[in-house]
Amino acid sequence: MEGATNNWFSNKYSIGYALSGGFIKGFAHLGAMQALLEHDIKPNIISGVSAGALAGVFYADGNEPHKVLDYFAGHKFQDLTKLVIPKVGLFELSEFKDFLKSNLKAKKLEELQLPLIITATDLDHGRLAHFHKGDIAERVAASCCMPVLFAPVKIDETYYVDGGLLMNLPVSTIRRVCEKVVAINVSPLMAPKYKMNIVSVALRSYNFMFRSNSFPEREKADLLIEPYNLDGYSNRELEKAEEIFMQGYNATNDILERLQIEKGTIWKE
Repeated sequence: MEGATNNWFSNKYSIGYALSGGFIKGFAHLGAMQALLEHDIKPNIISGVSAGALAGVFYADGNEPHKVLDYFAGHKFQDLTKLVIPKVGLFELSEFKDFLKSNLKAKKLEELQLPLIITATDLDHGRLAHFHKGDIAERVAASCCMPVLFAPVKIDETYYVDGGLLMNLPVSTIRRVCEKVVAINVSPLMAPKYKMNIVSVALRSYNFMFRSNSFPEREKADLLIEPYNLDGYSNRELEKAEEIFMQGYNATNDILERLQIEKGTIWKE
């Protein structure tokens, strides 16, 4: 459906998905989405940050969530990134952008089958940016671009980094245009132990930010899905994608069943 995202902000949608950041744990988004779809809870619009933007773009491009795993099968973290001499980041995302261009049918956001809003942080001006048109690979990369770990992504003379710094669970972005918003938060509480190295310290610090800015967003959702058992995965364990997918799938089924039994409805009153 050409032009699916045109004037999305003036439309009214029955159900929207808001998908959080969470790095490798983003595969739990796909599992959660698979379970929701099997319960006939289908999105008319998606709002994604970082890993949520990545999961969202593959679904909005016409893929069933469980089929998306096939695109990543056989890949390792180092296949999608390039280690560079640290100037502005340890890795750059050119290979990641090439991967997206090779595996997505749509090249621009407005060509997707479903409206997708990608949130990134405008590093130059210190504000949120919500992309709904333009080159997909650049904008997904910008939203996934965690500072220190990755070099900032330049779009139209402006540098962008991970949207999670300011809004890791993007409910507000679509709240006023949706009757119901399903928020999937795959950034769990952090494990108590961490390594004393530059990447671990940076990621742990960002996780504090992600958690704190997610609290008000969680309250705005009509249904909150927070998969459990995600804190033990390393952010470079791409080979565990299917296992992480199943954590999201099983947790979502459990949450929906529990809400139905306890409240008689899955929706917040």
